[in-house]
Amino acid sequence: MRTTHVLHAGDAAEMNAVDDESVHLVVTSPPYPMIELWDDLFASRDPDVRAALDAGDGDAAFDLMHAQLDAVWDEVERVLAPGGMACINVGDATRSVDGTFQQYPNHVRIIDALRSRGLTPLPDVLWRKPTNSHTKFMGSGTLPPNAYVTLEHEYVLIFRKGGTRSFPPGDDQRYESAFFWEERNRWFSDLWELRGEGQALDAGGSDDRRDRSAAFPLEIPLRLIRMFSVHGDRVLDPFAGTGTTALAAMHAARNSVGYDLDADLFAALDDRLTDLPAASRRQVASRLDRHRTAMVDRDGGYEAEHYDFRVVTKRERRIRPYVVEAVTERSTADGRRYVLDHVPADEEFNGDPAEG
Repeated sequence: MRTTHVLHAGDAAEMNAVDDESVHLVVTSPPYPMIELWDDLFASRDPDVRAALDAGDGDAAFDLMHAQLDAVWDEVERVLAPGGMACINVGDATRSVDGTFQQYPNHVRIIDALRSRGLTPLPDVLWRKPTNSHTKFMGSGTLPPNAYVTLEHEYVLIFRKGGTRSFPPGDDQRYESAFFWEERNRWFSDLWELRGEGQALDAGGSDDRRDRSAAFPLEIPLRLIRMFSVHGDRVLDPFAGTGTTALAAMHAARNSVGYDLDADLFAALDDRLTDLPAASRRQVASRLDRHRTAMVDRDGGYEAEHYDFRVVTKRERRIRPYVVEAVTERSTADGRRYVLDHVPADEEFNGDPAEG
């Protein structure tokens, strides 16, 4: 199997390189309005944002920032195929503006934006990022009543365009893309407790660029891609940043396309591709090992078609992860293009994957 991954340096409000209804899944994390590190970005695109903040009008600034994201949501609705899914990671913001502390509900505003564009909201995920910091409390700390709850979670909002996606009976790509029963139980929970991930930017890069890049840990887009797409599908990230969604699509044998205003961030993905074939094998081996462990004390089930283990349900029998065999990359006029060759993991190893 061959997949293609393209990162464009450009504005996701005008994704001219992406055809109508050509994307099966969107996985992204936009800049969060009213988080201070993103003020300059929003203000550079609309000076009224800075004017509203300087005037102490937080509500006006909030609306103006989201108006910029709305143009991207227009494009998301355009490029999503019928039955396609959109998964958007976003956190609310807490901030004092003109002496008043409040929470700005980014997730509510984005739900409204996508609903108004005809996308159907589905049950979302609460991504909890616990911290053990003794200084995490806001406000007056241990004195009532002026202390504030600390935000230790973000949202993964999930939407579908139109009705459920249909497949031919027994479709190979769909059945080979199955997830294990224990993965289903873990992934399809409304609470994910995962720590955030540091940025993989070159130490020689500017501190400003490192501060403005906003990556989520690889596990989040990798789960979402496996949950809501099949092998060979096309995944879009309109706020690609350092390419974490693209990397997840590579691991999962999906195609991908991404946009970001700062093409220099793409260099971080190049660094992570140097050992991608080996990393891909480790990732799949770990997944298979976890399944074998989960089946140790379980009776019954069904024989897998491509592996020497049993699975819980009939729909898992044809499960067939792929590993990356080779990566070809080149720069383009406006970004990066990567072509990957994948092979079924069972052709690389069976039995104990650690020995593959």
